[in-house]
Amino acid sequence: MIDNRDLIANRERIKSRYGIASVAVPKPVGVDETVDEEFYYASQWRLMWWRFRQHRMALISAALLICLYLIALFADFIAPYSATTRFRGFQQAPPSVIYFADENGLRAPFVYGSEREIDPDTRRRTVVENRDEIYPIQFFVRSEPYKLWGLIETEYRLFGLGPEAEEAGAGIWLFGTDSLARDVFSRTVLGARISLSIGLVSVFVTFILGVLLGGISGYFGGIVDNIIQRIIEFLRAIPQLPLWMTLAAAVPKEWPPLQVYFAITLILALLNWVGLARVVRGRLLSMREEDYALAARASGASDLRIITTHLLPGFTSHLILSVTLMIPQMILYETALSFLGLGMQPPAVSWGVLLQDFRDILAIFHIPWLLIPAVCVLATVLLFNFVGDGLRDAADPYMN
Repeated sequence: MIDNRDLIANRERIKSRYGIASVAVPKPVGVDETVDEEFYYASQWRLMWWRFRQHRMALISAALLICLYLIALFADFIAPYSATTRFRGFQQAPPSVIYFADENGLRAPFVYGSEREIDPDTRRRTVVENRDEIYPIQFFVRSEPYKLWGLIETEYRLFGLGPEAEEAGAGIWLFGTDSLARDVFSRTVLGARISLSIGLVSVFVTFILGVLLGGISGYFGGIVDNIIQRIIEFLRAIPQLPLWMTLAAAVPKEWPPLQVYFAITLILALLNWVGLARVVRGRLLSMREEDYALAARASGASDLRIITTHLLPGFTSHLILSVTLMIPQMILYETALSFLGLGMQPPAVSWGVLLQDFRDILAIFHIPWLLIPAVCVLATVLLFNFVGDGLRDAADPYMN
């Protein structure tokens, strides 16, 4: 006989595990009255959500990732300048300092003007503040015309210094300027569109290929399994980095940025599906003989329905973890190829393209703000890893 105290303790453990509140309910048929109805009737996806929200770091990371993708989605509106806007005479200018007070006291946020001078010690031209010029920061300000998402013509941006400051050659450079006097903040925001989207598109293609070919290989076996496995072994035998570089270098240089984007996406996807396919195959080999799979086959269910409805959900946690880990990998691969000059090329803007200006070791000491796109890459990878950990724990039925 089970002690009622043990049942109560188990109920409290379940509530703590899923973060649900106690609810006074009638006793379900065949279920002890100490079990909450909210938990008893919850779907598997709702149970996963309850467990995921207990992972605070994963929740925060997911919220930050959503913010990053929203910034990438509205990059043209958020960036104060276009990717090619130049401030002549202000090459390698340091980040602008935003002030909220002057000698007269508090006031609306503003920046000082800039001017060039020669450092008496190093004899290098530097950009310093001109305290005689004050430019208030304006929001929803008119600027140079652009097309939002390539469709909507507009002149308004989230913030800036206004037309008068632009005519005077002044600018607000939150991340400084590069060697061609272009605003690094605007280029970083605009570069997020390619760097963040290429991970999603590549992983989508990789996931479809890996699950489809791995599922066919593991479920049917025989000659189909042999053919697919030999292809996988051939691809895995080739060193990946030289293969990526060779295929990326084969992309014609005269192609427009959109074609290069899809070419790099396909290259990354076609070379990364093999690991997921082998995992899916191994799981299906062991699960296809389970009673529920045999019962579905005996009831007349199609092979595709058995694979997608009965077998793949059995290791959802691994698939989710694989996807969340592959996205940052794709971002890193694109960044590395673009940094080496084999991926996206100017005038296209991505985080890897921005890092091309940072090849000189002297830049680390003189213009360290050019390393900010690398910080964005690192932060994005870490956020995806935290979200992956939370999703893995939430989807794993064996986690305590």
